[in-house]
Amino acid sequence: VFRSIRTIFLPTLLWGASFPLAMASAAAEGEDPARLSGEIYAANTAGSIGGALAFSLILIPAVGTRACEQLLIGLAASAAIVAIASHAWMMRTHLQATRLRSAIALAATLAGGVVVSFGLISTVSDVPWQVIAYGRRVAPILRGLDLSAEAKPLFVGEGMNSSVVITDRGGQRFFYVSGKSEASSALLDMRLQRMMGHLPALIHRQPRSVLVVGFGAGVTAGSFVQYPDVESIVVCELESMIPPASDEFFSTQNYHVLRDHRTRMIYDDARHFILTTPEKFDLITTDPIHPWVKGTSALYSKEYFELVRSHLNPGGVAAQWLPLYESDEETVKTQLATFFDVFPDGTVWSNYLNGDGYDLVLLGRLETSPINIDEIQKRLDDTKYSGVLSSLTEAEFDSAFDLIGSYAGRASDLAPTLSGAEINRDLNMRLQYVAGWGLNSVSSAQIYRELLSYRKFPEDLLTGTGERMDALREVLGRRHRTF
Repeated sequence: VFRSIRTIFLPTLLWGASFPLAMASAAAEGEDPARLSGEIYAANTAGSIGGALAFSLILIPAVGTRACEQLLIGLAASAAIVAIASHAWMMRTHLQATRLRSAIALAATLAGGVVVSFGLISTVSDVPWQVIAYGRRVAPILRGLDLSAEAKPLFVGEGMNSSVVITDRGGQRFFYVSGKSEASSALLDMRLQRMMGHLPALIHRQPRSVLVVGFGAGVTAGSFVQYPDVESIVVCELESMIPPASDEFFSTQNYHVLRDHRTRMIYDDARHFILTTPEKFDLITTDPIHPWVKGTSALYSKEYFELVRSHLNPGGVAAQWLPLYESDEETVKTQLATFFDVFPDGTVWSNYLNGDGYDLVLLGRLETSPINIDEIQKRLDDTKYSGVLSSLTEAEFDSAFDLIGSYAGRASDLAPTLSGAEINRDLNMRLQYVAGWGLNSVSSAQIYRELLSYRKFPEDLLTGTGERMDALREVLGRRHRTF
């Protein structure tokens, strides 16, 4: 409370005093005070609207927060100087009696204001990159791990919608957006990012058109570069700063997807794009940030999933990321129940951390034909798919068996535990609020083990030769796995 008062009280007091000071500086003898106050209020309103638009849409993306703060200090100082000079001009008749003394006092005041304003401008520093990267966790992270000494910032940028930081730590690169880790070249994240691409692409028999919602580090989008039959990769991203930055620092991991001739970038809100485009796709993969981040729960709603389903070609596959970390049981069940409400034959695939789930990939298919592990392996053995196999191997998926072994259940298995779960809808956006209660949760392992307790071997979903299927039954019979 004290820090809030110390930070906010004085500026609020001074800005509050600016209105009567503006009235005093603009007032003239015989002027209608009601008209004057209305004009000043109108000017203040117009300035507030124009300033908000100019700074958020133009100046901050162009020159950054530091330069904008310096400009604001300069504008405030200029306003004060104008107010003092204006008042002095109106009082010039009275001042003539003490002309020299008044002139000296006025000049000293104005000069002091200029000096103080320049002094304040010089004290404004850049926003620490750690604040942009770690957000609400910046203090405990820096105290506990001293990452500021180990991590080297490679890119720091402030865009129209998000602030971005890319760091290097111990040879691994990390991608942060507005205080939240979104991607990295670490094995755990690479597995998830590659799963988001390769699972739907290999389960679909021959994908040709792909829509990726959210560019991030570009690893998921880059997964599709390796497929010889893919003809179109459409990526929808809200922040235009992200793809060029990721192209510079994650090009090895994303296979230069931004420069691939099949890639088309769409800078738009994903829901608006999908709603308005006439295009349909074989694959749609959505990898947003956590649902407790403002606005993101719209990409986890029933209406969004219905929109995705309506834009799939016959036989199409939809993939959706679902985090178990920084989440709780109610949040996870709401996400699962909402997805399965639109994709009743949906399946769950897990990314592992020390044998327990870290995050999940949800798959929804328009057709329910069995997934043939032998056919998938045959494609991977084809020289045309050597790039796909290499991409999987980099994430420690050495075969189709390893990839399919990440199966964690399906809608029918989880129906008993999801029976009372609420559905996230556009009209309530319940998930946005529920997810916030679990953002500090550390119960991912417990949630994952509960989900696995309902898993049954899907005899009608997975097919293959006897030896492979026996091995798969053994693996999927375990309650948790390791890499």
